[in-house]
Amino acid sequence: MVENQTPKDLNEQINSQKYISKNQSGMPNLSEHDIKKMDAQKKELEKIKSWVIKKFPFTISLGILPPEYIQKIEEEEDIPEEEKKEKRIHIVHIIPEEEFKNIQKIKKEIIEYTRNSKPKLWFHIITPVDIWNFYMDSRHYLTAPIATAFPLHDTGLLGALRVAEIHKNLVIRKFEKYVSSYVIAGSLVRGSATKTSDVDVFIIIDDTDVKRMPRLELRERLRGIIYQYIAEATAIAGTNNKLEPQIYLLTDFWEAVKDAHPVMFTFIRDGVPLYDRGTFIPWKLLLKMGKIKPSPESIDMFMSMGDKTEKTVDRRLIDCMIDIFWGVITPSQALLMLYGMPPPTPKETTKLFREVFQDKEKLIEKKYVSTLEKAVKLFKDYEHGKLTKIKGEEIDKLMKESEDYIKRLKQLRGQIEKAADKNKVEQLDKEVFHLLEHLFGKKSHKDLIKEFEKALVKKGKIPQKMLTVLRDIEKVTHEFKSGKISKDEIETARKDGAILINHLTEYAQRLDLVNLEKTRMRIAFKDKQAELIITENGAFLLQGIEVKKITNKVEKSTVQEFNEAISKQQSKNKLKIDPKIFSLIEEELGKFEIVL
Repeated sequence: MVENQTPKDLNEQINSQKYISKNQSGMPNLSEHDIKKMDAQKKELEKIKSWVIKKFPFTISLGILPPEYIQKIEEEEDIPEEEKKEKRIHIVHIIPEEEFKNIQKIKKEIIEYTRNSKPKLWFHIITPVDIWNFYMDSRHYLTAPIATAFPLHDTGLLGALRVAEIHKNLVIRKFEKYVSSYVIAGSLVRGSATKTSDVDVFIIIDDTDVKRMPRLELRERLRGIIYQYIAEATAIAGTNNKLEPQIYLLTDFWEAVKDAHPVMFTFIRDGVPLYDRGTFIPWKLLLKMGKIKPSPESIDMFMSMGDKTEKTVDRRLIDCMIDIFWGVITPSQALLMLYGMPPPTPKETTKLFREVFQDKEKLIEKKYVSTLEKAVKLFKDYEHGKLTKIKGEEIDKLMKESEDYIKRLKQLRGQIEKAADKNKVEQLDKEVFHLLEHLFGKKSHKDLIKEFEKALVKKGKIPQKMLTVLRDIEKVTHEFKSGKISKDEIETARKDGAILINHLTEYAQRLDLVNLEKTRMRIAFKDKQAELIITENGAFLLQGIEVKKITNKVEKSTVQEFNEAISKQQSKNKLKIDPKIFSLIEEELGKFEIVL
C-alpha cells in the first residue's frame, strides 16, 4: 500500500497514489472465535429463520447484527441491565411499512417461540422507512450494523445496502473531505429491490477549490477512480447487486437545482443520504418546505421543450430511416464480397446486387431487390435534401420489409457459400488432374491415380501422404454432388490439395527442364554463340535477346511464343529432328559448329 502526504486540494487528491485496500472498506471483521460460535449455532438459527419466514412470509430481511455495535444498540433501545448480561444474539427483522402497526404482535409471537432457544436471541423489528430515517438523522451507529448484518434471509435490501455502504467507505477514504454527499435512490428506497437489482447511488463531489483542471476532465477522472471501487465493493459484499454510481460536481449540481431540472428534483425528493456533510439534507428539507422553486427562465426553458417535440420526433424518424438503410446496405455489400467482388460503394451496391444475384445467378427474387432499392433511394433523397421528414407508418413498413430482406439474405448467403464450395471443388479437381494428365497423358481419374502411385509415390519422388490427399480429392469431387461432404472436409481437401499441386508442379518443372536439356544444342559461329531448342511445336533459335522460329525458313518470333511451346512440351524419350533445320541455320548464320 502506497501512502502520500495529505493532498492539498481535490486536483492533487485525484493524482495521489493512495491505494484503498480491502481492509479499509469500513466493514467489521469477524474473529475466528465469532465464526466458530456462529457455526455451532447455525442449526438452531436456521430452524428459527424457517419458522419466522413461514409465519411472516412478508419478511424482507433477517440479519445478525455485528457484536461490536451491540452496546450502542442496547443503549438506544434502553434494554434492562439483566437482559444485557445474558449476551444475546441481536437479530434485525425488517418488515414492510404496511405491517408497522403489527410490530408488537409480531414481536410477542417471536419471543414466545424463541423463549427456550439456545443461543438467546433479541429481535429488533423495523421497516425500511425506519432505516431511511436513521440515515436522515445521521444515526450511523444504527445504520452501520444494519448494513453490515450477517444475512440469514434477504430479498435484496441487506445486500444492496451492504454493497453501497462498502463503496461509500472506499470513496470517502479516497477523497476524504471532498465527498459532499453519497446518496442512494431508485428501487432500494422505493422498497422494490431484489437480489439482482441495480443499486443507484449519487455522489456529489465538492469541486469549489479546483482552479487548474477543466470541469469536464475533472468529472471524467473522478468517474474513473470511483468506478474502480465498484468491483472491490461487490467482491467484499458478496452480492449480485450491481452498483450504478452517478457522479456530480457540486457546482454543476447546484446549477441543475437552480434550473429546476426534474431529475435533480426527483433525486432530492426521493434520495436517502448514506453520508452528508450538511449539503443534501438541507436541500431535501428546503424542497419539502417549498423553498426550492424554479426560476422564470427555467420555466420558459421547459415550456419551450414542447415546441421542439415535433422537430425532435421528425429527426428521430429520419434517424430510423438511416439506420434501416445501413442495416440493409452493409450485409448486401458483404454478400457481394463473399461472391468474390471487391467491396462496392453504397451507390454501386444496388446495381451490382441486381445484376449478379437476380439477373445472372437467379438466386434472389425481384421483391427483395426492390426493398434494397427503396432503402437506398430514401437515403439518397435525404442526402440531397429532397427528404426532410418521413411518417411513422412508412418507417413501420420499411422496417418490416427490411426484416424480411435480412432473413432472405441469410438464406442467400448459404446459397452463395454452396456455389463457392462447388467452384472450389471443381477448381481443385481441374488443377490436380490437369497436372497429372500433363505427366501421364489423358486418362481416367482412376488410371491417373494408379500411375501417380506407381511412377511417383512408390519410386519415392513424391511423399506417400500425397497419395492419401489425391484419393481424398477424388472422394470430395465425387461425393460433393450428392451433398455428403461437409464444409470442413472441402476446406481440408483444398488446403492439402495446394500442397499436392506444389509437389506435382515442382516435379513437372524438373521433368520439363530435363527434357529441355535433351533438345538444347549450343551453336558456335564467327566467335559468337546461339542456342537451338527443339520442341514439338517447332524449333527455336535464341541469340542474345533475339528469338527466331525455324519452319520452312528462319523468321522472327517472340519470347511469349517460345514459352508457350516449352510449356506445352510433353515428356517423351524421343524427338525427331528434320535435317533441313541445319541447312536453314547455315543460311542464317553461315558456317557453324555444334558445341557439346
